Amino acid sequence: MTSLDEARALLREFPVVDGHNDLPWALREQVAYDLGARDIAGDQGAHLHTDLPRLREGGVGAQYWSVYVRSDLPGAVPATLEQIDCVTRLIERYPAELAPALTAADMEAARAAGRIASLMGAEGGHSIANSLGTLRGLYALGVRYMTLTHNDNVDWADSATDEPKAGGLTAFGREVVREMNRLGMLVDLSHVAATTMRDALDTSSAPVIFSHSSSRAVCDHPRNIPDDVLERLPANGGMAMVTFVPKFVLQAAVDWTAAADDNMRAHGLHHLDTSEAGMKVHREFEERHPRPVATVSTVADHLDHMREVAGIDHLGIGGDYDGTAFTPDGLNDVSGYPNLIAELLDRGWSKPDLAKLTWQNAVRVLGAAEDVAREERAARPASHATIESLDG
Repeated sequence: MTSLDEARALLREFPVVDGHNDLPWALREQVAYDLGARDIAGDQGAHLHTDLPRLREGGVGAQYWSVYVRSDLPGAVPATLEQIDCVTRLIERYPAELAPALTAADMEAARAAGRIASLMGAEGGHSIANSLGTLRGLYALGVRYMTLTHNDNVDWADSATDEPKAGGLTAFGREVVREMNRLGMLVDLSHVAATTMRDALDTSSAPVIFSHSSSRAVCDHPRNIPDDVLERLPANGGMAMVTFVPKFVLQAAVDWTAAADDNMRAHGLHHLDTSEAGMKVHREFEERHPRPVATVSTVADHLDHMREVAGIDHLGIGGDYDGTAFTPDGLNDVSGYPNLIAELLDRGWSKPDLAKLTWQNAVRVLGAAEDVAREERAARPASHATIESLDG
């Protein structure tokens, strides 16, 4: 039996819980939520990283669907509700394949029934518009984690890719974390500044997650997790879910992206300009300087290091499919997870350790957050704090 055969056999028993997939946003951008126009029951490889046949081929047993909206989008709250509606309609459209999941028990029930547990995570605290009532509303609608920031700061927390403002979490930001603990909503520290990571760990009484982040020691990008933060996960009980985005996992890709962005600015263009003129400049740069390519081995290097620092009980997978333009060779779409598991088998990872990586850790962490929430709800009522009352 080859390593790939062994990987597929393992995933049939302990499938992947993936922490982050941006399919709902891709469906908004491509077809304005017309699910018939991107019927994921069939091969959508020309348009998407994700469809049901490839999820099955990849051994995915649970998916946190990101209900992301851009931080500069007017009306972030109703746009987030539209994203939640998209996930709800996907589950309703494909009931034989997708199972709604709110709890760790729901995840296990879906696995037993051979369906893909479908959970939701909000990406960016801008989706609550500084309102704990809105936070509670998202939880009531099924959102089970919230990333405290996206690429930009929010009023109460600093992002990894913005200029520091709060110095981590403000008083209201800490109250957001405490209210998430009381609800049973996982605190997601992907995208946040290292100062915010540390403040959240100081504040949270429940396990935290990184839904799609890798190791900063292996690849020096601010989106990644410093070792001193990884070292705190065992005491917290949380987990870091390695991501596949090349510009976060391969140092050569980080450096290439910085040079490509500088080239765009040198031509008087925003580095994210996707106009015809902007793409022409970008293509010409890429012709002169070929894009570095990440591989399955690149991602495995992160997992090896993260296991050394945090321990096997605190690792998971969060590919960020349909949220990135480029993917590593061998991890081209959601069918690729067996290639990563095969690589780890070849590196000497045991099957019990891989079962923790793919399934058991993620289920445990959500269950632990539920346990904390039961205690917190019994001890105190919902917070009535506002950003004005705490941050002045």
